[in-house]
Amino acid sequence: MAPRLNRKMVLEAPVRVPDQAGGYTVVWQVLGEVWGAVKASTGRETASDAITLARVPVRITLRAAPAGSSKRPEVDQRLVEGEDIYMITGVADDVVDRRYLTCFALLEVAA
Repeated sequence: MAPRLNRKMVLEAPVRVPDQAGGYTVVWQVLGEVWGAVKASTGRETASDAITLARVPVRITLRAAPAGSSKRPEVDQRLVEGEDIYMITGVADDVVDRRYLTCFALLEVAA
C-alpha cells in the first residue's frame, strides 16, 4: 500500500557563513519543497539550564529522488513544516520498489 504523502515540507541544508570575528554562523538554505508522511515514535525529555526539550524520533516517508538531486535529503539537513523542525539523522531507500525514501529524524519541541 502506498504511503499517503499529505504533509508539505521544506528541505533545508546548513550553510556556514563567515562572521566578522574569524568564525562562522550557520544559516539554512532552502533546497525545495517535498511532500511526506510522518510517523512518530516514543519521545524523551532532556533538560538544560534554559529549557526542557522533548525529542521525538520520527520516520518521514518521501517520494524517492536520485542521488545528487537537491530534493534527496541527507544526514544533517532538516525538514521544516510550519513551526516543526525535523533534524535528519538517517536516510534509507525503500527496498521493495525504490519509489520512496525513509528519513529518520528527530523533532525537538519545548516541553
